[in-house]
Amino acid sequence: MPKRKASENARIVVIRLRSSIGLRQDVKETLLTLNLSRVNHAVIIDKRASYLGMLQKAKDAITWGEVDAPTLTRLLQKRGRLEGDNPLTEDYMTRRTKYKSIEDFASSILTFKAELADVPKLKKVFRLHPPSKGFRGSIKLPYRQTGELGYRGNEINLLLKRMT
Repeated sequence: MPKRKASENARIVVIRLRSSIGLRQDVKETLLTLNLSRVNHAVIIDKRASYLGMLQKAKDAITWGEVDAPTLTRLLQKRGRLEGDNPLTEDYMTRRTKYKSIEDFASSILTFKAELADVPKLKKVFRLHPPSKGFRGSIKLPYRQTGELGYRGNEINLLLKRMT
């Protein structure tokens, strides 16, 4: 694996919050490139310049931020799915991979020692529930203006806990 710059040492979770109605065609294509085909779908990416450009282009339909280890573990346990819509289990992890648990795999992802593709048949998209007790702000405004869209840093972990 190529050596990463210091600015690239973070995993980002991207969640789609808005539908494609009224979006420009290039934004729709960007969302499909990120594998965000539906509302409340989430993906895990790294912090590369090419991904950051895509996030800026689609910022009016998504929210994103840096994920921490407990939240990523919870996301994999509750929303991780294999082909055939089977849940990702500890038993599957120990039998089919070199990782001892989902928690071990999550920490390996955050330290760039593993990728989601290392688990056979694991889907790259996480289908989330709408957040419990609803969104705190408008899904039409940026996060800094009491909305939900755009970059939110570590606050993404709070939203993910409410959506898993």
